[in-house]
Amino acid sequence: MKNQTAITRKYPDAPRPAVGAVVFKDDTVLLVLRGNSPSRGMWAIPGGSVRLGETLQAAAEREILEETGVVIRAGDPILVFDAIERDNRGAVRFHYVIVDLTADYVSGVPRAGDDAADARWIRESELGRLPVNPATRRLLAEKFNFGRQA
Repeated sequence: MKNQTAITRKYPDAPRPAVGAVVFKDDTVLLVLRGNSPSRGMWAIPGGSVRLGETLQAAAEREILEETGVVIRAGDPILVFDAIERDNRGAVRFHYVIVDLTADYVSGVPRAGDDAADARWIRESELGRLPVNPATRRLLAEKFNFGRQA
């Protein structure tokens, strides 16, 4: 099933629903270094695809555990946006409709899993030195006042 899912992500026939979870612990935020497109090589809010019959909260809890090893309790949506990537011919290579949720940290130590190249708690002072996805940077600054000075 996982291989079939990976194949249908590229050049989809319709947008794919996805979730992310904004998780804070002390003075840090949980971010992943994307190992795959879209946003490969950039730090971003962890998350992934929503499965058929899965609530947004259940999808976020599952995806964050798979991608980072961290257990969360997902809350309410905070941001909805499109992530669209086109190839050099202009064809849509990826199209996700992403719903980012607030989440509470429950337990676990971040480790890269699933399609993440790295996962860790990031301090506000580090954001300015890292290649952070622009949507992630904007979300953290505008909704949480995290990283404005970074």
